[in-house]
Amino acid sequence: MPDKSTRRTFLKQLAATGAVLPLGLNPSVFSPPAGRKLRHAAIGVGGMGWSDLKRFCTHENVELVALCDVDTRYLVKAAGNPLVAEKFPHARTYRDWRELLDREKNNIDSINVSTPDHMHAPISMTALSMGKHVFCQKPLAHDIQECRALAEEAARHPRLVTQMCIQIHSHLTYRMGVKMVRAGMIGKVKEVHSWCGKGWTGPPERRPDRTDPVPEHLDWDLWLGTAPERPFVKGLYHPKNWRKWMDFGTGTLGDMACHIMDPVFSALDLTAPDQVKSEGTPPFEEAYSPKNKIVYGFPGTRYTAGATLTYTWYDSGRMPDRDLFPLARDQKLPGGGSMFVGEEGCLLLPHWAAPRPLPGDRFKEKIKAFKKKHEFPAINHYDQFIDACLGKGKTTTPFSYSGPLTETVVMGLIAHRFPQETLLWDPEGLRFPGKPEADQHVRRSYRKGWEIEGLG
Repeated sequence: MPDKSTRRTFLKQLAATGAVLPLGLNPSVFSPPAGRKLRHAAIGVGGMGWSDLKRFCTHENVELVALCDVDTRYLVKAAGNPLVAEKFPHARTYRDWRELLDREKNNIDSINVSTPDHMHAPISMTALSMGKHVFCQKPLAHDIQECRALAEEAARHPRLVTQMCIQIHSHLTYRMGVKMVRAGMIGKVKEVHSWCGKGWTGPPERRPDRTDPVPEHLDWDLWLGTAPERPFVKGLYHPKNWRKWMDFGTGTLGDMACHIMDPVFSALDLTAPDQVKSEGTPPFEEAYSPKNKIVYGFPGTRYTAGATLTYTWYDSGRMPDRDLFPLARDQKLPGGGSMFVGEEGCLLLPHWAAPRPLPGDRFKEKIKAFKKKHEFPAINHYDQFIDACLGKGKTTTPFSYSGPLTETVVMGLIAHRFPQETLLWDPEGLRFPGKPEADQHVRRSYRKGWEIEGLG
């Protein structure tokens, strides 16, 4: 239950929007009674937000109560789509998520957060403190401290359901790859390499010295949210290019490593790394630079071959040396995926494709036996969250799992600022021993008027 300072902070937020807060802001867990649908609100309905909204709207046990977006183009388009307009004609629309949570707090059970990265934690934390189930797009948060705070807040409310949207976690291919590693298909794992050809990088390297008129359909102040003020520049931030800017996004690492690193975490039972090093180029003034190579050192587990596991991430077209792996001469690495290097062979796990033990001829009989022994029933990542909110089962990427995963991912962005340096990591103290310059990037300050208790 939030203390008085939490209430004061929330009142300040709402005052900035002109909304009126009714008395009695006491969070309660809404567990819909048998037969009642899950009352849901969607925050962010453009781009991936629209994809998420469609998934929720097609579930037979969801009632869409409200939807919110700072861009009225997306809001009008989503609300007017037959999937929403015909099935949920009374769904209300908002531009400010704070106003939505205030006015609808007694009418909703859950939300999904599908906004730019820098707003994931503020919205999710506020909803959790109000007793709402939360489904949040990846990455879970923008900073390490935000990830830790969300995991701890979720732990304080064990009856609340949380899920990070790394939907491929539930897909057959990733689940099969994880099971093969854990079943000992390639023996103990010595090292892992992951890569992604995609890249959220490139010019401009710094913000241009100009200001463009803000279009009427966009509330620029609401879009900035917790981030520092800056002028609007057409096409530079909204709606697509925000990922490469440090104030708003988490680059290719935050966008794709939450997916591709996920089965590595699951398969090997990894905990927090104890060190990280960037072997790429330094970032630009306000944006991430291309072709990252981040090397993590993790404490060994029962699935690894030694006391330390080395995990290497490559992105923006940078790839591992194919000679490290037992690939056939004409066999190419996929555009994204992971290679587990084990004591008895390798496992290639492409991004969203079937796992392949290597060399292939050595594993034919093992694969046959594996497929006879293990079954992989279909799982829908969105349905899993909805059903769990309705008291049926549990989620597989709750904040207790996705928090530590995302902490590790965004840690690589801090290493990115200190290329060629090995940074030691103290997970309990949330600090880089001996490197106070790196510590200042563990958390960020929120813009005045956007403070959230426990964040920023």
